[in-house]
Amino acid sequence: MHGHAVALGAGTVLNALSTGTGSAFAIDAETAATVELDDSGTVTGEVAEDVDADTRLIERCVELAVERYGDDGAPFGGSVRTESDVPMAAGLKSSSAAANATVLAAADALGADPDRLDACRLGVRAARDVGVTVTGAFDDASASMLGGVTVTDNDTDEVLARDEVTWDVLVWTPDERAYSADADVEQCANVAPMAELVADLALDDRYAEAMTVNGLAFSAALGFSPRPAVEAMPHVAGVSLSGTGPSVVAVGDDSGLDRVQELWDERSGRTWRTTTRNDGARIQ
Repeated sequence: MHGHAVALGAGTVLNALSTGTGSAFAIDAETAATVELDDSGTVTGEVAEDVDADTRLIERCVELAVERYGDDGAPFGGSVRTESDVPMAAGLKSSSAAANATVLAAADALGADPDRLDACRLGVRAARDVGVTVTGAFDDASASMLGGVTVTDNDTDEVLARDEVTWDVLVWTPDERAYSADADVEQCANVAPMAELVADLALDDRYAEAMTVNGLAFSAALGFSPRPAVEAMPHVAGVSLSGTGPSVVAVGDDSGLDRVQELWDERSGRTWRTTTRNDGARIQ
């Protein structure tokens, strides 16, 4: 019983840590998952990029997918392996992409063709079960699964809005790493008035402006320098700290992003170009 699927990384429009409302947009960076099911009774996981990585999330995704899409009472076990272009612990939704890809791959192995939002919510449940997220990250997961830009209520796991966007994207990923579960929730709560403004902008389809306000507020709340974003502001439509960091993402036209890339290339870490994606995750 073999299944394979891919899901997308994403950038942040609104961090959900303050109010439970979040927004994210899918980018052209993929995570692939391969699931093999058997009757061993145990699920084992492997992350191609890091042999020592925590695999509890993807293992839990397989367990939940088998419960949801498999035959009642049937013994199960197997293995799951992910391989990704999305940097881990960089604020680019690597966990959401891995969870989405794994749930879809497990469903594929079972011969199921699940509703994508249902599959997305299973991955979010798995993330909460194993404690790799504070909010459940339904905003990130929905963008990864559905493509485009989504605005969500992470307390109820509901999509408030979804739009297709066609943006060029520049990403700066420093060498440091930041884990969502370690984010200072109390500090993020302090910027709730700004988060409410960002939500209003996003629900008014002013996503790029929303990004920029979000980036300034959450860089301050999470202890990251706002200078990369400030450097970019004259040249781009929107720029934000992505997730709980440390990556910064900017969207705009080629000429503006070219100028920002020149500035960000002077910083340590990796600067790279991509685009938005509107197709979302898929079984292969």
